[in-house]
Order: sequence, then C-alpha cells, then structure tokens
Amino acid sequence: DFLPRGSGIVTRRPLVLQLVTAKTEYAEFLHCKGRKFTDFDEVRQEIEAETDRVTGLNKGISSIPINLRVYSPHVLSLTLVDLPGITKVPVGDQPPDIEQQIREMIMQFISRENCLILAVTPANTDLANSDALKLAKEVDPQGLRTIGVITKLDLMDEGTDATEILENKLLPLRRGYIGVVNRSQKDIDGKKDIKAAMLAERKFFLSHPAYRHMADRMGTPYLQKVLNQQLTNHIRDTLPTFRSKLQSQLLSIEHEVEAYKNFKPEDPTRKTKALLQMVQQFSVDFEKRIEGSGDQVDTLELSGGAKINRIFHERFPFELVKMEFNEKELRREISYAIKNIHGIRTGLFTPDMAFEAIVKKQIVKLKGPCLKSVDLVMQELINTVKKCTKKLATYPRLCEETERIVAGHIRDREEKTKEQVLLLIDIQVSYINTNHEDFIGFANAQQRSSQVNKSAVGNQVIRKGWLTINNIGIMKGGSKEYWFVLTAESLSWYKDDE
Repeated sequence: DFLPRGSGIVTRRPLVLQLVTAKTEYAEFLHCKGRKFTDFDEVRQEIEAETDRVTGLNKGISSIPINLRVYSPHVLSLTLVDLPGITKVPVGDQPPDIEQQIREMIMQFISRENCLILAVTPANTDLANSDALKLAKEVDPQGLRTIGVITKLDLMDEGTDATEILENKLLPLRRGYIGVVNRSQKDIDGKKDIKAAMLAERKFFLSHPAYRHMADRMGTPYLQKVLNQQLTNHIRDTLPTFRSKLQSQLLSIEHEVEAYKNFKPEDPTRKTKALLQMVQQFSVDFEKRIEGSGDQVDTLELSGGAKINRIFHERFPFELVKMEFNEKELRREISYAIKNIHGIRTGLFTPDMAFEAIVKKQIVKLKGPCLKSVDLVMQELINTVKKCTKKLATYPRLCEETERIVAGHIRDREEKTKEQVLLLIDIQVSYINTNHEDFIGFANAQQRSSQVNKSAVGNQVIRKGWLTINNIGIMKGGSKEYWFVLTAESLSWYKDDE
C-alpha cells in the first residue's frame, strides 16, 4: 500500500524490499539506520524523498537501489526488487537514451542466475508485445525462473478474457501465470484499503464466468503463497552450490591467514625476503621464456626463445639469401683483379691472389646480416625483460630498476657480441682455406673423384619427368603417361611420381 503510485514513470530507482515475518509491524530504511517507521504514509514520503534526492525532481533515473525492510505479522518472508517499467519516450530531465538506461538497469538484476523474475503484463495489452516477458526471455530463454503476472483483468473489453494466457497455453512458462486485480487509481484516491481490495478481487474471480473454475489459483494471496514457496524451493536448489563456493573461499582465506599469522609489516627481514622472492621469480620467468617450458604458454604469437630461434633459423638465412650480387659486375671485377695482379705480364693461370681478393670482398658482405641478427636478438631479449617485469608492476620503482639493470647488462653484452661476430668474420677473411673439397684445387680431389665415380656417381639421377607413350597396341586407348627416371645406369618408369 505504501509504494508510490501515479501516472508516468514513478519507480525511478530500484527498490529492494525485504519482507520479514514478525510480531510487530514497522519498517526500516538502510539510509536511515535505527529509525523505525510505523506510519506507512511516512514510508511512502521517504521513498519519494529519497528517490528525488538522487535523481532530482524532474523524472531522472538512477540505478542506486533504495533498501527497505518491512517487519509484519501479515507478510510472508520474501525479498522483492521493484524495478522501473520500460519508458520509450523521455520526459522532463530524462536523457534521450532513457529506454537503454532502464533496460541496462533491469538487466543488472534479472540476469543473475539465482533470482526469480516476476514479469508483470496488463491484460488489456497484447501479451506478445509485453516488454517484461521480452526481457525475461532474453536472460531466461527456457522460462525456468520467470513467473507471469497478469494485471487489469477487470479492464478487458467485454466478451474477451485471458483464460488462454492464464492456463499457460499462449506463451508457456515453466512456472505459469497468475492473474491479479489491483486497486484502480479511483480506489486509491478514495483510500480503499488493501483488505477490502483483496475481498473485491476474490469476488471478481468467483463471479466471473471465465475465471470461476480457476479462482483458487488466482489473486494476490495466491501470488504471495506461490512466491514464498517458489523462493523457498529456489533457495533449497541453489544453496548447496552456494555453500560449497563459500567453503572453498573460506579454505583459501584460512590458508592466507596462516601465512600472515606471524606477520609484522615493519619487519625488515620480511621486506628483504619479499624483494628477493620477486627478483628470483623474475629470473625464473626470464629463463623459462628463453629456454621454453613456461607455465603460461603463449598460443597467439612466438615470443622469447622461440622468436630468437626463428631469427637464427629463418631470418638470418633469409638475410644471407637476400645478399644478391650482380653476376655481370662480379665477372668484371674478377677480370680486373686478374689483370691487375698480372700487372705488366700476360698470365697463363688464374692467380691465387685474384681469387682471394674477390672472395674476401664477398665474405665481408656477411657483416651486415650478422650484425642485424644481433640487433634482432637484442630487441627480443629486451621485450622478454619487459614481459617478465609485468609481475612487479605493483612496485613501480622496483619494476623500473630491474628493467634498467637487466637491460643495461644485456646492452653491455651486445657490444661484446658484436665484437666477437666481427672478429669471427675477420678470422674467415684473413685466411682462405682452399684445401677443402668444395674447391677445384683441393689436394685430394683426384683421389676422391675416382672413389666417387665408383660409388655415388654410379647411379646418379640425370633426368626425371612425365612421358606419354603413344600407340601401344596391347592397351586400349592408345596412349598412357608414365613417370620416367633416367639414372647413370638405367632408365626406369613408374605408374606415378610417388
């Protein structure tokens, strides 16, 4: 009786209403602790005043709930949340997206798995257009936790009734529909009390030819009973999972309490230990990212050691292949080198010095790709350090210092590495070893070639490919394709290239 009523949007904030069965009758607000309201007209005024306090006087809305607890011998224990109805067109101070705001507010409450949804629809509108049922359907598609309430049954056009809906045939819900007849605005203005209204409602159902057979399953008292029962059942169903969740939380908190039992926040050893643990954790993380076998494996991209591996095995060879040289240019260089080394003489053989001069020039070209690889590996190491220091983010200075020290150390190493790499190339340049099987002038070449001729070259593949044989009399169709392999010793053919 004490909830504000009127035309337009009246509920502009969610009202969490806790009904508690008690011997005496009074109400309490969470925002006025300790004050007991016994006059329910004052409760209405307080709800209106509290709504205006947060939302302003001109129809604004807010999702901050008003908490009201009512103790009474005339109620069953229930907790209800009264939400605003969907408004399509903004009025007063309401923002243009009022519909969206109310919708989001309602969704916050009804999408919780452990709440029941009371979808209220007037009987004099089409059930298919019901906003309440539409929203309930979105969060509860099976209709498992939705209860339908049909109001204004006394305002339906003569000759029409809502029996099909109330018998759960039109849009079936698992928990069904209940019809109620509330007081009209005229009744409220005439101060008709709820007891009289309930009697009138009972009389309406008993005397209406369409609802007479289901009068016991209609009306506000029946709705109260059903809600209380459904809520009790619902609590019974959801309690075990709730309890197990609480127990697991309790256990984890108890473990934490054990850890902190002898904890003195100002104890310097504690701080040192924490610092050492974090630094140690950093080094373990870094090692895991480079060596592999991390506890959190990145499945989206390569990182750390894998990326460095890729730099050596894919990027570096690619850079080497990319080192193109112009053959024409090279031939010209070779001819100049030979002529310059012969000087005034006309030579008979290609001088070794010309060969060395050209080869050295080619080897020096390796410096670029090698240094580039060092840079790429460096970059990846620095990135890995940054990823590992994320865990220290709660201590910005420690994080910054760790990053600075480790990155500085890596940069020192970079200099040494580059020196080593360049030294390695210089070593290769300083002495060209021609006593190697890749060279024509290799000392054992004669001996090796005679061995090779006997074995490996013996059955070397010279050519392979598809060939079509035409006009074979035995086969129908005249021609057939074969995969031929011509080796130094034989010519074989197969059905296919497998």
